[in-house]
Amino acid sequence: MAADSGARRQPSFTKVDQLRPGTHGHNLILKVVDSKMVVQRGREGGPQGRQMRIAECLVGDETGIIVFTARNDQVDVIRPGTTVELRNAKIDMFKGSMRLAVDKWGIVKAAESSAEWTVKEDNNLSLIEFELVTVTE
Repeated sequence: MAADSGARRQPSFTKVDQLRPGTHGHNLILKVVDSKMVVQRGREGGPQGRQMRIAECLVGDETGIIVFTARNDQVDVIRPGTTVELRNAKIDMFKGSMRLAVDKWGIVKAAESSAEWTVKEDNNLSLIEFELVTVTE
């Protein structure tokens, strides 16, 4: 007896406090707390038609918050006060702290409904410093 192959498997969602260094494939629904543009180069329709924008955004859920690095078109979606859905997100390490990112294999989109929970802002996972430890056998 095979399951109906036409039924799509619902993605499982991760909570912010479950994120760990070096992990990937996370699906999250988050509220955007804050967003700051850190890099803006080129202009739309410029000579190469390429624009590079990077924003550091504070996003979170009811378990904690983390810095999300939004790139280019993602910057338009990740606006303070909005609820967003991240698919196939990964954890990058930047100066020993975790940053959430979505590369070309993932999706950043506005959530279908606004989240009803309050973001737990006193648990910032990006403020935890991780040390790279080399294990020798």
